[in-house]
Amino acid sequence: MQEIQHYDRAAHDFYQKQTFTALPLTTWDLFAEQFKTTCEGLNDITQFTKLAEANKWKTSISFKNEILDKNHVVVVTDEALNIVHTSQNIHKMNGYTTKELVGKKPKLFQGALTCKETSRKIGEAVQNKIPFEATILNYRKDGSTYNCWIKGAPIKDVNGKVVNFIAFEREVA
Repeated sequence: MQEIQHYDRAAHDFYQKQTFTALPLTTWDLFAEQFKTTCEGLNDITQFTKLAEANKWKTSISFKNEILDKNHVVVVTDEALNIVHTSQNIHKMNGYTTKELVGKKPKLFQGALTCKETSRKIGEAVQNKIPFEATILNYRKDGSTYNCWIKGAPIKDVNGKVVNFIAFEREVA
């Protein structure tokens, strides 16, 4: 019984420090899944904030809004389009973990049925270092397909040099 009281006290202290509120759930397994997702999101926010500071990003992206509120998957690449970090929720969308993706190129998600024209337009926007928005057929780790909405943009440092690209993604019907 004391362990539950200890947990309740720790959970209370944790939630008091947050800027979001959660509805209490009566089913423990649903709460636990949401709690895990929230903790992963908070960890992602910390990691992306550190990445932004390390690369001296000149941007005001609200990672809280993108990850916790909109539940977007976030993918950051370097200037050569090698993935440097992803949000943990990418695993739910396509089966890959961040560790599996770091160092790989986003083309990994494309396959035979991916629209070449859409892929070309995205590549052209990246090459011209301009923002883009598109929906493209991607492939999961298991080979199944899904439609992926992507909103991408170059990220500049405080000197105006493009140092990274960022994409906010989600699976769509």
